[in-house]
Amino acid sequence: MQNKFCMLIDGKWVEAKSEENFEVINPATSKVIAKVPAGGREDVRKALKAAERVFKEWGNLPPVQRAKFMHKAANSIRKHEEEIGRLLTQEQGKPLLEARGEIRGAADAIDYYAEEAHRMLGEVIPTNSAKRHSLVIKQPIGVVAAIGPWNYPVSLLIWKVAPALIAGCTVVAKPASYTPLSVIRTFECFVEAGIPVGVLNLVTGPGSIVGDELVKNPTAKKIAFTGETHTGKEIMSKAGTNLKRLSLELGGSCPLIVCEDADLESAVKGGVYRSFRNMGQVCNSINRIYVDKAVASRFIEMFVQETKRLKIGNGLKEPEVDLGPMIADEQRKHTEEHIKDAISKGARILCGGKEPKGEKFKRGFFFEPTVLTEVNHAMFIMQEETFGPVAPIMVVNDMEEVVKLANDTRYGLVSYVYTKDLKRAISIAESLKCGTVDINNVSGGEVPYPYGGWKESGLGLELSHYGLEEYLEVKHIRVDIGR
Repeated sequence: MQNKFCMLIDGKWVEAKSEENFEVINPATSKVIAKVPAGGREDVRKALKAAERVFKEWGNLPPVQRAKFMHKAANSIRKHEEEIGRLLTQEQGKPLLEARGEIRGAADAIDYYAEEAHRMLGEVIPTNSAKRHSLVIKQPIGVVAAIGPWNYPVSLLIWKVAPALIAGCTVVAKPASYTPLSVIRTFECFVEAGIPVGVLNLVTGPGSIVGDELVKNPTAKKIAFTGETHTGKEIMSKAGTNLKRLSLELGGSCPLIVCEDADLESAVKGGVYRSFRNMGQVCNSINRIYVDKAVASRFIEMFVQETKRLKIGNGLKEPEVDLGPMIADEQRKHTEEHIKDAISKGARILCGGKEPKGEKFKRGFFFEPTVLTEVNHAMFIMQEETFGPVAPIMVVNDMEEVVKLANDTRYGLVSYVYTKDLKRAISIAESLKCGTVDINNVSGGEVPYPYGGWKESGLGLELSHYGLEEYLEVKHIRVDIGR
């Protein structure tokens, strides 16, 4: 396996100017699998300068011409799916089957936005004079700084890069330091596709240096970020100095509401999947479950049984396991702290709650999927994002109460509702203060549909044509034609 990776700056694969590197760890084994350049401010400035230099040429290229490069990149990513997927599993821990799916999804997102080249529409607004025309056009915002997370490092960065490129923006991207390898290999596919020099750049390194420079440097006109809410607030504060455009997809504390008329089998299957997928390290993971008292006993019994069926393992050696390790011991300890707090305040563990036993789990950051009951809103786990494999279940008496509980959080990303009553479903959906409501399903973010958070879950939108609009400036042109 390749164990040395480089940054992409101005069309060249380079080391950091400092010649310093950092190590990437396999969370399933705790072993070092690669070294990556620890970029610094000078590296970022060089990348931004390159992106700025070619912005006008790239932005003036007809969108359908930009789309050709993107389609080629998507096809290249598909060709290298296995290699990129294996890198993703090794650095992030998710099972290989899921990693392959993430890579395919990223390629599909690139194709989707390439097709949006035909749909970046302006308008002609009627005026009160035959001598005057009022035109509205859209133009690329400029150089974009795209900062990605570690839980879905390829797909969530592509959600930013793809709409930026088709809009006519140039990009400097920063992957998470836990998971730079799969992103680097994905960017190699753009180079393989012939994307012009300087249009797409990649700088690896610590957020305190690389991320800070991207956010503060006035060359970057737009910041697109996915990550923790407190980091998003810091970015917003720093970017405010230059009044930069922002897209912030931040934390969530997503509720699942199970009504008394719900299809329990479907609710349990969906609930377990969305609670524990990627070891709960998903922004739209189910963090809180509210179940009607009339069906609570049966639901909890079925939920625990389904949870106990989940298989944990090294996702590379056992590609078909349900769950891999957590990303790091720090994240595992944070999960344990939330569980301990809940127990100290009266919660009960029905399953999980500890590290799994066995030789194959000794070196990795594994943790058993955990189900808690007798929880309340005084517990951290019901108020803050755990970002770990824990499903706290609270029994409720009526739906009016449950909507208040579901909204009792500073977050507002996604909510999930199971009921057979359409009138009730729509009523609850309209009352929930969040960007997405899934009724009788637990689908995550999908490319054709808008995805964004309310309250402290973020600003702006990703995916769909709404996500593309985030990278375009609207210009009004008023013309007197002198008739």
